[in-house]
This record gives sequence, C-alpha cells and structure tokens, in this order.
Amino acid sequence: MPFSEFNGNAEVVRRLREMLAHNRLPQSVMLSGPAGSGKYTLVLMLTRAMNCLAAPASDLSDFCGKCSNCIRIALAEDLDARYAEALEARENLRETDRKETRLFVQTHPDVLVIPPDPPQMMIKVDQVRRVIDTIYFRPAEARERVYIFTASAFMKEAANSLLKVLEEPPEFATIFLLTENPGELLPTIRSRSMQTSLAQVPLKEIENLLAKRRPEWNGGQRALAARLSEGAVGRAVTFNLAAYTAARSHALAVLGSALRTGDHSDLFRITETYRSGPEGRGKIENLVRDLYLLLQDLMFLNSGVPELVRNTDIQAELQRLAQAADFAWIAAAADGLAEVERGLRRNLMRSLSLDAFAVGLER
Repeated sequence: MPFSEFNGNAEVVRRLREMLAHNRLPQSVMLSGPAGSGKYTLVLMLTRAMNCLAAPASDLSDFCGKCSNCIRIALAEDLDARYAEALEARENLRETDRKETRLFVQTHPDVLVIPPDPPQMMIKVDQVRRVIDTIYFRPAEARERVYIFTASAFMKEAANSLLKVLEEPPEFATIFLLTENPGELLPTIRSRSMQTSLAQVPLKEIENLLAKRRPEWNGGQRALAARLSEGAVGRAVTFNLAAYTAARSHALAVLGSALRTGDHSDLFRITETYRSGPEGRGKIENLVRDLYLLLQDLMFLNSGVPELVRNTDIQAELQRLAQAADFAWIAAAADGLAEVERGLRRNLMRSLSLDAFAVGLER
C-alpha cells in the first residue's frame, strides 16, 4: 500500500515524509491516535521509505514496494496474523522456555515490532532489553534499524529501561511509539520523543471510502459504521456490522425492560444466553460496550443535540426511550454498568449481573 492510498491526515503524512526526505526525522517518534486510525500502517510505510533500495525520485520520501527490503517489511503489515504466529510458536516451546520467551514480530532483520505481551498485555522489561541489546549494532541489510512499540502500556521497569535508550539513541536507529493515549507514557519519555497525532477522518470521507471497500452495505449501514468508527478508517473498514447489531438488539431489550415494563421474561431469556467461557466473555463485553453507546445517545437526545447520535438507524426507537429516561436515570444506568464490569472482573455470574442491572433500574 503506497502513501497515496493512506486515507486522511494528508498534512501529517506529508510533513513526516518531508522530514524523512531531509534527514530531519528524530530518533524517537511518538504517534498517537485512536485504534484503527492507521498509526501502525503509516509507520510501516515510513520504515519502508527509510530502507527502500530503489526509492522513486521525489521531493517527499517514498518507497518502491518491490525491493527485498520493502517486501520483507511489508510482511509485517498483518500484525494480528504475525502476532498469532509468534504466540503459537511460544506456546509450542517447553514450559521452562515458554516462561522466558517474550513476543516479537520480525520479518526483516533490522526491523523489530514489539507488541504487548500476554497475559498482562503490557510491554515487559525483557522486550525492552532486546531493543537495548541490538540497537547499538549497525543495521545488517537496511540503512536504519527500526523499533516499533505498538502499545504504550509499559511495566514500570520496562519504561525506565526504555528511557535510558531514548537519552542516547544511535544515529542509525529510529524508535516509534504508538499510542491511543500519550498520557500512559512517562513524561520523560514523551519529552524525548517528537509527538505527532492522527486526527479523526471526517464522516463523509469515511462513508465514501466504505462505498468502495464495503459495496455490500447500503447507505444507512455505511453511515452507521462511519459514526461508530469515531473517525478511524481502519475500524470502519473492518467493522463487524452483523455482530454489532446483534449485540445492540440485546442492549435495547435490556434498557427497554428497565424503562417500560415490570415483566422481565424477555430479559431473562436474553441474559440466560450469557454464560461462562471465553466466548461468553467476548459476548458480554460487546453488550456492555453497546449499552454505554446507547446511553450516550439517549443523553444526546435529552440534551437537544440529536446530530451527535451515533445509532442513527434506530433514532426513532431511541427517541421513545429518551422520553422515559431522564438524566438521573442515565447516570444511574452508567453507574450500574460500571458495577457489572466490576462483577465480571470478580467472575460473578454474567446472567445474574445483567438481571440485577436491569431490574435495579426499573422505573
């Protein structure tokens, strides 16, 4: 995928390419933006531009996409697949080796991708030590060594170790720090990195892109996915509309049961399907997420700003719910959802937690 196909944030992309073309890109760059905004995609493009063996002549840094460096770096584009492969490889090790092995993604000898390590899903000190052990060696096949941290959740010792590298990085290495929330990183790490961010892409641009990438969707579905993606192109393109609407129908039933009637038979039939196990956990997490989104839409309607509603395809139904839900009720519902989440962390029975949530909000 060339720079020309990167959607949105054209000025940010142009500025980074210009800095790279004039050798002004710092050794540490922090790129922030919401999930799905294209942070990782953009960084891999910059990495190829740094190390392309046949870059096209241009005022802005570019890459050919065909040389050996470009091809091998591009193999890391599908981060989820490479991550799954690394995780499977570790699981196949002996138990003693598995405990000492950290996760990395590496498709080129001079480009190392550092994802959060399970089960804590944080960057661990041994991952940073791998960076320290290799960063001061000159690249073997590329012009620049590149290290990409795909998350900003660092364990304390790992963050302190990274800080030492950022104080005196070698001139032939670049570290990229990707984050949804820059505040998660130590102030001393932020101060030693050039900070830039990817802004939300306008809704109309996302809808136009979806018309090309998801032609099976109608206009209403494209509008819904665009609003729910919150300006993140990657999230919009990969949005699972069927799963979302299925979870949302349950969320509507839960809220309706609390607002409209004392008969909770329909509610109990729904919550009975939320059982234990990994699949059930993902299912209830989607439900809780959708409940929060619906409550937010009810708040927008009650505040007189219907243009902010995200679930536009069911706005008439939301309007009916909003007539029965005042601000105090919405606040109590949000508190109740937080209690459901706390119960999930304590492994309370999921169906019971949902039942208690809905019944406790009955008008």
